[in-house]
Amino acid sequence: MKHVDAYRDPVLAKTLRAAIAEEATGRRYALMEFCGGHTHAICRYGLEDLLPPTVTMIHGPGCPVCVLPIGRLDMAIELALRPGVILATYGDMLRVPGSNGNSLLKAKAAGADIRMVYSTQAALDLTEKHPDRQVVFFAIGFETTTPPTAVALAHAKAKGLRNFTVFCNHVLTPPAIDAIMATDGTDGGIRIDGVVGPGHVSTVIGTGAYEEAADKHRRPIVISGFEPIDVLESVLRLVRQINRGEARVENGFSRAVRRDGNAKALALIDQVFGLRDSFEWRGLGAIPHSALQLTDAYADFDAERRFGLVHRTVPDHKACECGDILRGVKRPSDCKVFGNACTPDNPLGSCMVSPEGACAAFYLYGRFRDVAATA
Repeated sequence: MKHVDAYRDPVLAKTLRAAIAEEATGRRYALMEFCGGHTHAICRYGLEDLLPPTVTMIHGPGCPVCVLPIGRLDMAIELALRPGVILATYGDMLRVPGSNGNSLLKAKAAGADIRMVYSTQAALDLTEKHPDRQVVFFAIGFETTTPPTAVALAHAKAKGLRNFTVFCNHVLTPPAIDAIMATDGTDGGIRIDGVVGPGHVSTVIGTGAYEEAADKHRRPIVISGFEPIDVLESVLRLVRQINRGEARVENGFSRAVRRDGNAKALALIDQVFGLRDSFEWRGLGAIPHSALQLTDAYADFDAERRFGLVHRTVPDHKACECGDILRGVKRPSDCKVFGNACTPDNPLGSCMVSPEGACAAFYLYGRFRDVAATA
């Protein structure tokens, strides 16, 4: 606990707060935290309240459940309703609304065999318990959760498990950051001056993965841990780089992240997965080379190929502002249904469902109450 306490030290937080206030002058600083874990840390510890009015934190699309488009969820629901299929999924996907208010949870209530699992190994175990059924693992997440899926596929191939497939929805962080940085604020997006880069993802891919985007768009990226001191220090580093006209990738999470990432995990990912030409993100649209698919060597374990699944674009709920929130154009409190028609108990959009969603963070930590009190 002593190690954690050092990153929650109130004296150090006040020192960083003072340094940010002293240096963040003479202009506005629009900084996006990409990861939903950072959004929750910012809301939980009230870090926005510690920042000077010149610094604005913009909540980005760093929640893989949130950025999955409705069309992909509909594919999973369709698959789960097929006879003889067991769909294994992480729990945070169960309540995400699909088309016409449908969800995996409602499909389960309608008779679909949907199992909540906590690991890819649990999904593999289902194949051995049910050799007469087709077990499909609903794989989702950024680079953090991709290695376990790769391990499961390697094991399935080695064991010759013919009743196991993966519905792959793994997406990549650097292309999304590149797409966000590419906007200048005139094309429906928002211009940002710097990025608080994701911590868990970076333990896998390393800081070097962001260097091209920082250099291309001339904006700094600072990889951050998830404690309040981590985030405040990252904000200070970004402010200093912006003031100096620099655009470098800095590692503010060196206790867990290296420049080259995890070589073993990356090698396994490359063995099992290849790049998709394009992939649709909720709020961001189609982004080239921003997601993974199984290589031809693992084609027999690809649920999309085995079951002939076809993606179609489906619009979000008309009242839901999740797409604009993921792009940073709006905040959760800007949505008319936030906190009334849309709550964690009755979500209209994925940003209110996922533990990493911005709407869920605002609701959980009462940030909307602060907005209402000052309105």
